[in-house]
Parts: sequence; C-alpha cells; structure tokens
Amino acid sequence: MTTSSKVGAGPSVVMVPEGDNRPRKVCPDCGFIHYRNPLVVVGAVCVWRGRILLCRRAIAPRHGYWTLPAGYLELEETTVQGAIREVREEACAEIEIERLLGVYDIARISQVQLIYAARLKSDAIAPGVESLEVALFEWDRIPWDDLAFPSVRWALDHYREAGDGDDRATRSNPPGATGDMRRPG
Repeated sequence: MTTSSKVGAGPSVVMVPEGDNRPRKVCPDCGFIHYRNPLVVVGAVCVWRGRILLCRRAIAPRHGYWTLPAGYLELEETTVQGAIREVREEACAEIEIERLLGVYDIARISQVQLIYAARLKSDAIAPGVESLEVALFEWDRIPWDDLAFPSVRWALDHYREAGDGDDRATRSNPPGATGDMRRPG
C-alpha cells in the first residue's frame, strides 16, 4: 500500500481560477477552489406593547453592549426561521414576523444583515446564553450610547420611520453609512 507524502495539501495556492475574476485559494493537486462568501446575519426588531426588545451581549465582539437579537443564518434554514431562532436563543422569547424591515450591507466584515419587524407573542423574556440581560425599552429609554453596532441604530430608526401603518418598504444602509464602528454612519 502506498501513501502520499503530501500531508495537509488542499487549497493553498492563491490564483485567479480560469473563468473567474478574482484571486481564490486553489488546491494545486485536485483544483478544488475555496470560495469565501459573505455571511448572512438575521434578526428582528421585536416589539411588545410599544416597547422594543434589546439584548446585552455576553459575547465578543462588543461584549456588554446592547443589540437586537440577531446572529448568523444556519445551513438549511430560511431567513425567517433563523430570525425566530435567534430571538429564542438570545432572549428566550417567541415572536411573530410581520415584515422584512431592512437589508444592510456591511462589506468591511463581509456581512449581509436581514432584519425583520416582529411582534413578541408575550412579555416573557429571559437572557439566553449569549445575553447578559434582556429588556423591553420605551423609545426614549433605549441606551443609544451603548448600542453594539451601527446597524442596530439603523434598524431601530427604520422601524420607527415605518411605523405601524402600511409602510412595507424594505430599508437599507443610510447614505454613506458603512457599518464600521470606527467611522460615523
């Protein structure tokens, strides 16, 4: 029996594959191409009787800051299923999705965020493993200076802008906004 002396071979050569337009890691032995694509984040602005659910992060990045319940979409789940799961995992809450609120492109970290507007089925909330605490905030009590990410503010502003009426337009990044915590926007 013969064994190959190449241990750890795989996508290790950076090149522009034939028919492509950008550098990718390619396996020199079999030609396998390792594509790195953006991650999809799903979450929701969840409301109970006019108050908005926020979670204080128990994980990095931005440990201790407030955010919407949101996280990475899993394989073989729809974006709606993912948003419902994230709310359940981070705030032990059940929601009913009302509409897609916003799609935010955060190219610097290769994320696309889909944030839904949702109604909490009850005020029964509790911190999940990724949350230090959870709370329902009246608009004027939201801890604006302690929000974890610019996209949280965007989604909250877009939720308020859309209101409870017939405005079903899906929002996106504000003009010039990058989602970078180091720069305005």
